[in-house]
Amino acid sequence: MYPPTHVPQKTPFQRQVDAMPNKRLHTVDTTATAFLYANEAIIITDRDNRVVDVNPAFCELTGFTLEEVFQKTPEAFSILPLDNRHLDHLMREERRLRDRSKHQVSYRSHDGQYYPGMMSINRVRDQQARIDHHVIVLADLSAIPAHARHLNREVYFDALTGLPNLQLLTQLIQESIQHADQKQQPLAICSLDIDFFQTVNERLGAQVGDILLASFAQRVSHLLFGDDVLARVGGDEFVLLLHHGVDDTFFEKLLAAIRQPIVIEGQSIYLTVSLGVTLYPSDHVQGDVLLRHANQAMYRAKQRGRDTFHFFDPDQDRLLQVRHEKRQRFIDAINHNELCLYFQPQVDMRCGRVIGVEALIRWQHPEFGLLSPGEFLPIIDATSLEIDLGEWVLTQALKQLSQWQTRGIAIPVSVNISPTHLLASDFSQRLAELLERYPQVSPDMLKLEVLESAAMHDVQAALKNIARCQALGVGFAIDDFGTGFSSLTHLRQLPVNLIKIDQSFVRDMLVDTNDMAIVESVIYMANRFDRPMMAEGVETLEHAQALMELGCHLAQGFGIARPMPPEALPAWLAKWPHRADWQALALISH
Repeated sequence: MYPPTHVPQKTPFQRQVDAMPNKRLHTVDTTATAFLYANEAIIITDRDNRVVDVNPAFCELTGFTLEEVFQKTPEAFSILPLDNRHLDHLMREERRLRDRSKHQVSYRSHDGQYYPGMMSINRVRDQQARIDHHVIVLADLSAIPAHARHLNREVYFDALTGLPNLQLLTQLIQESIQHADQKQQPLAICSLDIDFFQTVNERLGAQVGDILLASFAQRVSHLLFGDDVLARVGGDEFVLLLHHGVDDTFFEKLLAAIRQPIVIEGQSIYLTVSLGVTLYPSDHVQGDVLLRHANQAMYRAKQRGRDTFHFFDPDQDRLLQVRHEKRQRFIDAINHNELCLYFQPQVDMRCGRVIGVEALIRWQHPEFGLLSPGEFLPIIDATSLEIDLGEWVLTQALKQLSQWQTRGIAIPVSVNISPTHLLASDFSQRLAELLERYPQVSPDMLKLEVLESAAMHDVQAALKNIARCQALGVGFAIDDFGTGFSSLTHLRQLPVNLIKIDQSFVRDMLVDTNDMAIVESVIYMANRFDRPMMAEGVETLEHAQALMELGCHLAQGFGIARPMPPEALPAWLAKWPHRADWQALALISH
């Protein structure tokens, strides 16, 4: 509304309406009504960009009257573009390009305070296609709380580009979420990161880099609609708030526009961005989480090769979150001593001698009871937690060896090592340090089992670490042999002391001719390469007899013994020589 002291006569715009032919009066009268009662601040300027009229919403927003701004340019009363160019220059430049444009600006109210706004310029041409006047719509973008409106502008805006900074963006996101909820409209939060900008900055210099950032900000701002917002939150990091529906086509056009060269001092510079998008309310979380999700999607775009966009997937994120929580719970299990080792005996079936035990991890879960490895190891697959767990198992195995030795039980222990752990650059060094902590345990009492697939990751690194560990006196076995695609190659290359035939072949060898053929082939190859072999998954005496006939004499499996806690092993060792079922087949010598 106009201030009470201002009682205007007919405005220039209304007088222009009066002068028009009657046949146009109805249409123009409707336009005049919209001008007077619009919620947005509207400024009408002549072809020289001098104010000829403003509507009541402008007066209410800024506190200026028509008399105070009449025949002045918008720049004269501090409507300023945020890229540090003069408004008159900006409008002349834009005049050559198109009749409609948008710019993020700051505007000064009558009390001298500055606020963020979005200025839309519409150029109206006469019948000769010459610019007759401009219609400027000024939208208030201020989400600054009332108590903070007297703070300096620098608190809320980026000094280089003039865009909202992270502090203001945080508030704008909250405002946008509320608006989206009220209007039941989608909101897109987009994280933009300029690809390889640091390289460009180092090559061209910081001064050119700053010009590039300002030009980039202006280019993206021109592509926005309505109350959409572009903010700068870091060196080459920007965020878009889009209040209207977006799709792949919009982002493809955005990326295409960004690829167009920016010319600085006659030099064409090409930029691309990686863009991550999350959509509210599909991603129904708080503003700071929305921003984090957009960043996650942006990094996925970079992983996909840059110069592209990626949409955040809330369902996938929930799965990742559950996985993360499970990993955190597993870390707690290590720290709270919920993990333990069980041991499964290994025997030489020719004489019945126990030649060792395999250490097998278990989780004594306070809620779900005793969990086997298959129920929790996938949680940490291919993560650094595999190394943490591996070192824990090695430490516990050496500790158990030491305790058994004090009871007169001298029996080697085999420990499974993950590919991630084996291929760690300091694996052999860390193993040597652990052995030094238990000097009473001979290194040859420790055997390491590696999956055949571990060697497939990096054969040379595996060879190097295996050789270093063998130099310490530690033996190596290939576990699950035959499950990989290059078994014969590994058998020739890897200097292992034992080959373990995978239980999946042994278990069904008596009923599946294909499995029997695989077992026969593995035994034949091991014998040709003069490598000892052990069969896993020996569940019955029939399995044992068949393996003996094929030439495999070492075995472990449920038919011999199930995995047991360490305190149960001495009793089992005492009973083993008296197993009548094995004696009947003369598999145990007396």
